[in-house]
Amino acid sequence: MFRFLILTTLRMIEFVYFCSMETNRQKKIGSVLQKDLVDILQGEVRKNGISNLVISVSKVIVTTDLSIAKVYLSVFPQDKAKDLLEAVKTNAPLIKHDLSQRVKLQLRKVPNLAFYIDDSLDYIEKIDNALSGKENPIVNRDLLEKRKKF
Repeated sequence: MFRFLILTTLRMIEFVYFCSMETNRQKKIGSVLQKDLVDILQGEVRKNGISNLVISVSKVIVTTDLSIAKVYLSVFPQDKAKDLLEAVKTNAPLIKHDLSQRVKLQLRKVPNLAFYIDDSLDYIEKIDNALSGKENPIVNRDLLEKRKKF
């Protein structure tokens, strides 16, 4: 009985590990979407005459069934990030249409787009500042705030 429990637990761990990894197809589709989304978003910023705003697509993660793509945006300056995210979310159907016109020869169906702000650079900067300060966050973990999960 004990041996059976260990074997099923190991199989479950293997299943979770291998199912959570991205396949080559997911990676390729993510990179195609990332390249074209950068062109679309930066083109819209230029077309609307917005200056002093830089948008980059830091990561695109596609689900295993290729139905949803999580798009992580980096926005500089950071104070305009929330407003820009709301604008991008409201225009998501138009962005998806433009994207489908660009990738129609590569993809049969364009996944639904879910946009998020990429806060990894801010998180790294906070860790850097904490490590260069007087108190050590490795010893006292309460000095760093918890990372937000979406």
